[in-house]
Amino acid sequence: MKALTTVILVTIATLLTGCLSGREFVSVEEKFSKGQTATGFHLVERGETLFSIAWRYGIDYRELASANSIASPYVIYPGQKIDIRNVARRSAPVTVTAVENPSKPLPKSQRPAKPPVKTSHNTPKNSDNAADTDWKWPVNGRLIGYFSTKKPVNKGIDIAGALGESVLAAAAGTVVYAGQGLRGYGNLVIVKHNDTYLSAYAHTSRILVSEQEVVKAGQKIAEIGSTGTDKVKLHFEIRRNGKPVDPLRYLPSRPG
Repeated sequence: MKALTTVILVTIATLLTGCLSGREFVSVEEKFSKGQTATGFHLVERGETLFSIAWRYGIDYRELASANSIASPYVIYPGQKIDIRNVARRSAPVTVTAVENPSKPLPKSQRPAKPPVKTSHNTPKNSDNAADTDWKWPVNGRLIGYFSTKKPVNKGIDIAGALGESVLAAAAGTVVYAGQGLRGYGNLVIVKHNDTYLSAYAHTSRILVSEQEVVKAGQKIAEIGSTGTDKVKLHFEIRRNGKPVDPLRYLPSRPG
């Protein structure tokens, strides 16, 4: 009987010790191995580029690259953790995607999420001054949505059009993203015009250009559609140093 009592007491003591000290001595590795997450990092998915990630969070791609020690031509890999905490603090408030704690660097042999965007001597050399950029309307339809920083927020303008109508590059540049990986944009094309300005063309039905492709102002790059939205239209944005600006301040005035 004494032996049985001793066993029971030892068992209870062991359980109590575990309950009292378990939380205090859980290692970081053990904590995250159980699926818990830390905020402030974006987990790269296949098809994403550094430019599309910067666009998603409304930050300058150069700051994002610098914060993560990513040199030009900005190669990133699926599964890579991109630290956006420091950049986000310097930028407008953004919703940060929570992913697992950063792990060891990925093997060099791992395939990039997207091929690097080349910045060759053939890339149009537009001035960083918007006044020196030959901005053009991407489509000629009626304006149905205006830029607004107040609710409901609109980071660009919306232009009505017919399904399949041509979408033109608003200025010369290099395609740095072509896909549908950004929620709410549908089929999206992002063009880098210079180190300061980028433009985006969303909800297209068909994308006619590829990443790294150099395009001219007025070149057909896509067709109007309704992907990711409830009506046929083009959503058009211009970003200056990663921040949305009103496209109507840059586009030429329309007659009438």
